[in-house]
Amino acid sequence: MNDRELDRIRRRKFAKLSRSILRKEEKDEEKKESKEDLLGKVFVGRAFEVFNATKTQYPKVAMRLEEILTKLISSGKLKRVTGEELYSLLTKMGLRIRLQTKIRIMEHGELKSIGDKLKE
Repeated sequence: MNDRELDRIRRRKFAKLSRSILRKEEKDEEKKESKEDLLGKVFVGRAFEVFNATKTQYPKVAMRLEEILTKLISSGKLKRVTGEELYSLLTKMGLRIRLQTKIRIMEHGELKSIGDKLKE
């Protein structure tokens, strides 16, 4: 074999390997999307807000929780999860999830922040 043939074989193998890597990455993305879709079917109210806060504050726990929840959803054991239930579960696990809190006051049919109300 000469150098041209070896180079051609190397390029062919490299192309085949890169195609298989791309396929694997696409499958991983599809799985990730399907997990979010599954969670979207059962999450009610502020559940996504609590879950996203968990992702940012405790990423490893959130990944494991996502796996467990998707297994329960796909097996049919979990039908509905509210934000309060998810927050309670995480608190019982010993995690303190900090959520963004806003205090607003309803006055004459419009919502005002507490800062706006104090300025008046």
